[in-house]
Amino acid sequence: MNVREAVLTVDEMQTSFLEQGPSLIERAARTAAAAAADADGVDRDARFPHKAFEVAREQKLLGVMIPVEFGGLSASIYDVTDICYTLGRACASTAMIYAMHQTKVACVIRHGHGIPWMETMMRRVARDQWLLASSTTEGQNGGNIRASAAAVDHAGDTVSLVRDATVISYGAEADGLVTIARRATDAAASDQVLMALAKDDYSLKQTQGWETLGMRGTCSTGFELRVDCPADRVFPESYDKIHAQTMTPFAHLCWSSAWAGIAAAAVTRAQAFIRKAARSSGGQMPPAAAHFTAAKMSLAKLRALIAANIDAFAGAEHDERALGSLDFQSSITLLKVQASELAVETVMHAMRTTGLSGYRNDGDFTMGRHLRDVLSSPIMINNDRILANAATSTLMSGVPTSLRD
Repeated sequence: MNVREAVLTVDEMQTSFLEQGPSLIERAARTAAAAAADADGVDRDARFPHKAFEVAREQKLLGVMIPVEFGGLSASIYDVTDICYTLGRACASTAMIYAMHQTKVACVIRHGHGIPWMETMMRRVARDQWLLASSTTEGQNGGNIRASAAAVDHAGDTVSLVRDATVISYGAEADGLVTIARRATDAAASDQVLMALAKDDYSLKQTQGWETLGMRGTCSTGFELRVDCPADRVFPESYDKIHAQTMTPFAHLCWSSAWAGIAAAAVTRAQAFIRKAARSSGGQMPPAAAHFTAAKMSLAKLRALIAANIDAFAGAEHDERALGSLDFQSSITLLKVQASELAVETVMHAMRTTGLSGYRNDGDFTMGRHLRDVLSSPIMINNDRILANAATSTLMSGVPTSLRD
């Protein structure tokens, strides 16, 4: 993807994003251009996308969702997911890091009002463009976020924690960290709290590397996480509430938007291939043109699915009862499964459109990076686990009796 393509992605943003004004659009465009220019190197060397995030910080993109009263722009879920989509078209690792960061920022915003430390963190994200990492995967739990082994140890006004964090994406590059733990040493695995930490509150000792097929620039290495900090780093609200109302909706919407961006980038290359092939054959469509049609259809379904879920969340984001409803929770949980499968399907159709030209790593139409990156989506919080856990709730949900009820 070149700089021209990165700028064009911003022109395709939804109306809600345009309404924020040209300055925010231009910020996203500049960051996408930097990400696109460095994407191949980030993938090849499995290194953090420093250039993209230097520009993102210059453009104040890390704090766009922070409320105006704390120095941010009060950007909406529409704005943030559009940025994820735009960055996904440029560099998948940059988009996924941005998506994970904004999910943690959303937790601080939505559950930290009135808490001095949380409000300080909001100001630091807005003013200093802090990048927040996430530590939710632990030991051998395979991404089971709703059960923790490590527990918070309370000692007066301070707390401590030792956690076998087998994955902390971009942990070494982050300015802060949001992590989950059992409420206390005698608490059940599901009785959890969320902690928002500054870099001075914890230390990391690397325990695993990150030599992977795709998403290489996320640098999702394993660490031993040691925390020793003031007790006000712990959110007063229980994690089950934060998980349902904020963590899951923002994660699934932002991740899906990043994956849709990868799929859109692949479709863009497939379209360029078809146009070149048609010009060279006097307008005759190549045999694989049917796969391009399928790719466009699949991308349209993916974007519509995400848009519908964004609308549903935006309409209920301040309504605890609506957010906790069985229908909403089922829909937002299964969004991750559906979006990841559709993203993979779209990229595969795009690659089959280009044939050997897409299979090669040394041509204008190469799809290798896009395919490797998007293949992470079904196994990031494994789809099989999600479907198995959702079986009971989906059985309890009725079958609609009309198209729009």
